[in-house]
Amino acid sequence: MGNDMDLIGQTAIDLAELVRSGKVTPRDVVGAHLERIRALDPQIGAFERVRAEKALAEAEELGSRPDLADLPLAGLPLAIKDEMPVAGEPLRYGSTATPDTPEPEDDEVVKRVRAAGAVVMGASRMPEFGIWAASDNRFGMARNPWNLGRVPGGSSGGAAAAVASAMLPFTHAADGLGSIRIPAACCGLFGIKPGLGVIPANIGPDSWKHMSENGPLATTVDDAALLFSVMAGREGFRNPRPPDRSLRIAVSVKNPVAGSFVDKQYKAAVFETGRLLQGAGHTVTNADPHVPIKLGPIVTSWWTASVDDEVAGLGIDPRRLERRNRRHAALGRVAKRLGRVKEKDREEWQETIGSFLADYDVLITPTLARPPLAAKWWSRRGWVANYVANVRFAPFAAGANFAQIPSAAIPAGMHRIGVPLSVMLTARPGSEAVLFSVAKQLEGLRPWKRHAPFAGLG
Repeated sequence: MGNDMDLIGQTAIDLAELVRSGKVTPRDVVGAHLERIRALDPQIGAFERVRAEKALAEAEELGSRPDLADLPLAGLPLAIKDEMPVAGEPLRYGSTATPDTPEPEDDEVVKRVRAAGAVVMGASRMPEFGIWAASDNRFGMARNPWNLGRVPGGSSGGAAAAVASAMLPFTHAADGLGSIRIPAACCGLFGIKPGLGVIPANIGPDSWKHMSENGPLATTVDDAALLFSVMAGREGFRNPRPPDRSLRIAVSVKNPVAGSFVDKQYKAAVFETGRLLQGAGHTVTNADPHVPIKLGPIVTSWWTASVDDEVAGLGIDPRRLERRNRRHAALGRVAKRLGRVKEKDREEWQETIGSFLADYDVLITPTLARPPLAAKWWSRRGWVANYVANVRFAPFAAGANFAQIPSAAIPAGMHRIGVPLSVMLTARPGSEAVLFSVAKQLEGLRPWKRHAPFAGLG
């Protein structure tokens, strides 16, 4: 194809077709992206570890597979977030408290993407145990390619930064309280968190009490749907099309955290999205879901208790955690001791949000309340500073995790400070295809720049 740059910045779907047709080899694609990683990642910090030699060897082996022309992810490079087992690699959860011993086998999701022809390039950076919405830890800091002075979000911040800078065409991510959608919003990507049971979610001992899900981050809806379909083991998600009927859509810009504001440009992005969809024939209504004041403290109790359970389940000495996370886990132990983690609280929230969504096919809100945080060493600051910053910046995403329902983030223009805007689409259980369909329509109505200017792709 001329040179390696021809392979950088293409969609995953186009790259896979080039490999399947024999115009390029998996090694060509992997080699080009490894060069890209070597050139850009020292400034961005998206990767915790890069498997350069192993990835090239696996790409070479892949190229000799007799079924290469039939593989949906033929030769596509991706990273696995540093909380999923990859055979022969350490599993660190972004923490120096974890051992560096190699894992004996791949996680089921890793098995699926590899069987479909993907090549694992390495582990993407995340905050320690995926707790926060900024992706620095004791190993290093991930930065936002749109503005290196801002965070790429978290906890899948390294994953998002790698895709937004074209070091990867798309990638694996995981979302416990917004950890796919927040980075997607920060980095101008499409990302979707499925509902419970759609994609295997063997994330830690119990996937944060089954609030955490695996999903894709991509520069296009079709690329995300392709990877999602492989992870879910269901081809029906591929090639989404705009809705073929009028949907009932609610739009809301009300901050779920009482007394906290939403940046006016994030609000405007939601209303503009509503107007676009109304113009496309959908019924759009301004409607705010009821969010009980007690929901915030309840979710915080589940969040802290989930981390304490994860650390204990992995046999980690909590004294070895970052200072902020020692406090986080300790608060979780208190919450459990006081009986603050009750399944009936989740059931009540599922009933509340379910009652609202019974009247609407999709709820649209801002993904973020404010622009991405400054790229500081948040891992060296205390728990209160991190908690306040995270809640102010990204309050919208956690409700979908607690309710175990599907939710996606999609680009929605640009903020005046030069970072992407984003809106969040949330729907009833089993409505992942609806979210893909609406996202596909929005992509056509309001196309977005697929990569940050830092990527140098025009």
